[in-house]
Amino acid sequence: VYIASYSNYIREKLTEMRAVIQAAAPDATEKISWSMPTFVWKGKLLVQFAAHKAHIGFYPMPDVIEIFRDKLTDFKTTKGGIQFPYKNQLPAELITEIVKFRVKEVSDKLKK
Repeated sequence: VYIASYSNYIREKLTEMRAVIQAAAPDATEKISWSMPTFVWKGKLLVQFAAHKAHIGFYPMPDVIEIFRDKLTDFKTTKGGIQFPYKNQLPAELITEIVKFRVKEVSDKLKK
């Protein structure tokens, strides 16, 4: 319902984002949380994303933004988010790497 509520162009970008995340974390479950698509793994938040006027906001947790800082120089970042402009191709490899990192991060925390 979230993705379907947007125009075709934005819907295509959101669908692509969702597919990249699903491929990187196939065991994650999806839900809407804080009014945006949210992926959860073993009950723990992995990542979220949301449509904005000119970009997709990707929210992988603030520590991840710092860890990946060198790979995010082409994107505007905030404390907890990364902005992927609609006019650019989604960086699927980077998104995949971040999602897999989050799965490992959550897994490591659950082992403690």
